[in-house]
Amino acid sequence: QVQLVESGGGLVQAGGSLRLSCAASGRTISTYDMGWFRQAPGKEREFVAAVRWSGGNGYYADSVEGRFTISRDNAKNTVYLQMNSLKPEDTAVYYCAANIASRWALVREDYEYDYWGQGTQVTVSS
Repeated sequence: QVQLVESGGGLVQAGGSLRLSCAASGRTISTYDMGWFRQAPGKEREFVAAVRWSGGNGYYADSVEGRFTISRDNAKNTVYLQMNSLKPEDTAVYYCAANIASRWALVREDYEYDYWGQGTQVTVSS
């Protein structure tokens, strides 16, 4: 069993930056692909970014490409999401998730993920 705890959310003005962290415990996540999703009020949960178990370049939703960067430190069992040039439409609860099967072609699909954190609120004011 893997426990995921997100942190780093908060209130920021448009154009600002935040760095989210997702700390894992209970088991190493070094062999899992990891993803970030978000859910805004009244909307469905949507894919934001993912990174392969081995690291390297991430994969992003079009809406955040060029502004967000996903990274991981397997030694610390932690995944990060650096968010720059934030917009009011980025306001949401952000969740990290662990994907055991690591089927990269389905990385955008939330049903592929086995473990989820409780989420951290990000609010961007205009």
